[in-house]
Order: sequence, then structure tokens, then C-alpha cells
Amino acid sequence: MPKLSIIIPVYNAENTLRKCLDSILEQNYTDYEIILVNDGSQDSSEKIILEYAKENNKIKYISKENSGVADSRNIGVKNATGEYIVFVDSDDYVKNTIFTDIESYLEKGIELIKWKGILVNKDGKEISKMQGPCFEETTGENGFNILYSEDVFIDTLWLYAIKRNIFIENDFKFETNTYHEDFGLLPLIIVKAKTMVSIDKYNYFYVQTENSIMRGNDYKKTLKKAYDSLLQYDNIIKKIENYNIEKKTKENIKIFCTNTILLKIETLEERDKKDFIAQIKKRKMIRNIKIRNIKQLIKRILLSINIELYLKLR
Repeated sequence: MPKLSIIIPVYNAENTLRKCLDSILEQNYTDYEIILVNDGSQDSSEKIILEYAKENNKIKYISKENSGVADSRNIGVKNATGEYIVFVDSDDYVKNTIFTDIESYLEKGIELIKWKGILVNKDGKEISKMQGPCFEETTGENGFNILYSEDVFIDTLWLYAIKRNIFIENDFKFETNTYHEDFGLLPLIIVKAKTMVSIDKYNYFYVQTENSIMRGNDYKKTLKKAYDSLLQYDNIIKKIENYNIEKKTKENIKIFCTNTILLKIETLEERDKKDFIAQIKKRKMIRNIKIRNIKQLIKRILLSINIELYLKLR
């Protein structure tokens, strides 16, 4: 059984897949398998996958009809045999020390290991570094409480090595046919981890392109992303009510989720903002903002008066 299962969903990635795969196969660390899930690509992605699979027995290839990245990730997890799961997007790549940098934590059995990422353009030029707190071994619950207010990339799936038993024991699956499936699942994964670390290593290169699932000019997709985030929110809130975690942790999860939802308002056109804000008010999200200091008091007051005004004054 390999230590790591590296899951890569692939959809029309002929221009980036080689660099992605080479960055993994060139590692000094070798105790891993690569699971490539081809999501009905219409380009030469399959040809590239078969070429690499022929030359390297670490590669498992799964082909399916197009059903989205969430389904691809679920299939990858189902077919994984590694002790840990790592997700990599097919248009990104990793540093050649990513796995040796976490090897001591893998051997110790830490259930959740977080690293940092670098945003780069298609030519590999650095745009910015993803900042966030670092800490040694603690519980996942405490780790979330450290991260939630300081790390804007807390729900970024490819910044973690996740022990596979967390998926198995909690029957975790990504919500299919939706966007932001990582937002809908990662907070739950984190608080369920018995042990966690966050290390100061920039090991993942996130390539910003016009075709990225997180960007683009397709407004219908933007609108769906906003409403899908509400569905993910509803699922999280429902599940944490039955979790054996501290009241403060539940409050922090609600604060984190509410802040994420509020940011979606800014992506919408004026004609859609009114209904989306109505959905926020229907869920009484403003109550999630706990008054622990003067800053949160002001935020609560402004949000109660006018959500759009608050966003303009931030």
C-alpha cells in the first residue's frame, strides 16, 4: 500500500498535463500512486495519460463520461489505496520537495497536513504567495480555530494531505453537480482530523488562467457558483450541529462560511444581488457574526442595516 494517493481530475488539459505529471514524477519521494480521472476530455488528454501510464506503473487511469470535478474527485478517493489523499489540479504543478517536506509528519501519522501555495501565471512567474498561520501538531478543531480568521485559503483542497480514513470513517463525499465542493467539505474534514499541522513551505503552484474553474467571464457560471455556495453552507450548518465540537468552533465555522457567502455578493450583477441578499437574510446569517470585540460589533450593526453598504465600506 502506497503512503500517498495523488488524485488528478483531468478535463481538456492537453496543454498543462505534462508539466503537472512531470512535477510529481520527478520527486525524490517515491511512495505514492497517481490516480488520473479523465472527465470526458475532448482533446488529446487521454493520449498523454496513456503515454505516461505505459512508462510508469505508479499511474492508475480511470476514464468516464463528463460529470464534473467533484465526481472525479469522489471516484479518485474511492479507488485510492494510499494512506493519505493529495489532490492536484491538472493545470497546476508542485514543488520537487513537496513530499519530502511532509515525510516526517506522514511517518508520525498526522491526519491533516497543510502547506502553502504560490499563485503564478502561465509562464511560471510569481503573482503572489498565499499567506496563513503555521503551527505544529494540534487537533483539527483547534487548527480550524487558528486558521479561520487569518487564512483565506483554508478551504483550498490542494493545500492539504488528508488521511484517507477521514473520508472513510465519516463517509465524506464531494457534492456533485455543484461548484465550491471544497468549501462545502473541507471545514468538516478539518474539524474531524484528530491531529493537524500547518507548515511554512510553499509547495504548490496554482496557475491562474482564463479557463480556470475559479475564474472566467461566464456570468451564468458565476451566478451558479454563488447559489451553489448557499447549498454548501446549508449542508455544513446542518452537519456541524451533530458534531462533538466546542460551541466556539461551531460559531467560528459559521463565521467563516458567512464571510465566504458575503463575498459572493460582489460577483453578482445588480439585478441578482437583491434576491441573493434575501437568501442570506432568510438564513439569518447575520446572527452568525459574534460580538467578541468592537470590530465585530460594528460589522454586525452595519450588516443588520445594509449588507451592500457594509461591503462598500470594508
